[in-house]
Amino acid sequence: MSLVRAHVIIEGRVQGVFFRSSTQDEAVRLGITGWVKNRRDGKVEAVFEGEKERVEEIIRWCHVGPPWAKVTKVDVSWEPYKGEFKRFSVTY
Repeated sequence: MSLVRAHVIIEGRVQGVFFRSSTQDEAVRLGITGWVKNRRDGKVEAVFEGEKERVEEIIRWCHVGPPWAKVTKVDVSWEPYKGEFKRFSVTY
């Protein structure tokens, strides 16, 4: 099992469309830890930690998001796994 960490920035119509809560639901379903938050520039930012295949799956999900979102760009930065989270949360 390979554990990874991804720092993700999602652009498009991603605020006001339940992107954060839907991301949390998806992360919990996949057993991923980390956080998601809205940024002041209109983007959504997230950090995902977990098994490589599951983190890759949530990143694929981020390219689409919930039904009302219109994602135009997803930037992913792979970082060293830290294991610093116990759960996945929405932060502000």
